[in-house]
Amino acid sequence: MMKIKSLSLFWLSGTLTLWIASVLLLSGCSETPTPRPRAYIRIDLPEKNYTMFDSTFPYRFDYPVYSQIQPDTSKTALPYWLNIEFGKLKATLFLSYKPIKGDELATYLEDNHLFLSRHIPKASGIEEMVVENKASRVFGMIYNVTGTGAASPVQFYLTDSINHFVRGALYFNFRPNNDSLRPVIDFLNEDIIHLAETFRWK
Repeated sequence: MMKIKSLSLFWLSGTLTLWIASVLLLSGCSETPTPRPRAYIRIDLPEKNYTMFDSTFPYRFDYPVYSQIQPDTSKTALPYWLNIEFGKLKATLFLSYKPIKGDELATYLEDNHLFLSRHIPKASGIEEMVVENKASRVFGMIYNVTGTGAASPVQFYLTDSINHFVRGALYFNFRPNNDSLRPVIDFLNEDIIHLAETFRWK
């Protein structure tokens, strides 16, 4: 008789536990799920410091010490083209140079507009910054291309409008997600602005 009684108590306590667990489980599911914000990997950015690039090229400028300058060895490269590689940030700033002959400036500006327009379908906006240094005859524009899938988030051109034309474009060495890269893009944009401010023709 005692055994049956203890089994009944065990059965009752088990049923009660199961019932409480079911109530808690069902009440926990009644809340509306809320999406969590995306988390991005933290990127440690180096301290700002610059050195001068001054060689046999027809131009000179300051560039970051945490980057390396490499000659452009692509098949389409022309003299005085170079790449500024940001190894740890997995980005490259491509610089191309062209001498101006006759009315070629209009052609180069049109080409620049064409290259920029290729990013418009994936861009949510393009911010422009005017570069103007009358004393050194350095004029141009810096374009910040916003949008998650824009392949080149920063582009620019510099010219003296008579003899020289330089075009630059920043690319990352992987598929872009510019929302997560925004701190790096802003960081490198500061370097590009510094490059433009210190740019001089020879």
